[in-house]
Amino acid sequence: MRLPLLALLARGPAHGYELKQDLEQLLGSAYPQPNVGQIYVTLARLEKSGLIEGEDVEQSSQPDKKVYHLTDAGREALRAWFEEPEDEPRVRDEFFMKLAVAPQTGLANQIALINQQRRQYLNTMRQLSKLAAAEDRDNRIAHLLIEGAMLHLQADLDWLERCQEELEELE
Repeated sequence: MRLPLLALLARGPAHGYELKQDLEQLLGSAYPQPNVGQIYVTLARLEKSGLIEGEDVEQSSQPDKKVYHLTDAGREALRAWFEEPEDEPRVRDEFFMKLAVAPQTGLANQIALINQQRRQYLNTMRQLSKLAAAEDRDNRIAHLLIEGAMLHLQADLDWLERCQEELEELE
């Protein structure tokens, strides 16, 4: 959450609730929505680390609000984030660990685990399809997010099929 908030502040000063709304509008309903408390805690940490600065702004009919802006250090952290490619191989996959240790426990069947996980992925795929249909057609970012999640799920389903084929050959 830290770096996306910095990215939103690169456009200009904003307060926490504005940032929450911007994230929700940008990412759509498929992305887990942060609560406003999480936003403000993250903003406090970013301010403490010198990446943003906050300024209290008086409001006549409402309590004062704190408006944040990016510091030079924040802009540099953001540049470094954009320049660093993501490296997240799924070698430490929780499901695969269950699959690997199941035979040693006598408590779970590998094929049953695969079928259970497949059902979960298919249910998630259906939910994402519904979200895609309900999402505003003009929000290309949200649609790309949903499409990416569905492509990952399809790859996971293909991988489950491969696991099942391998394990059935061993039997």
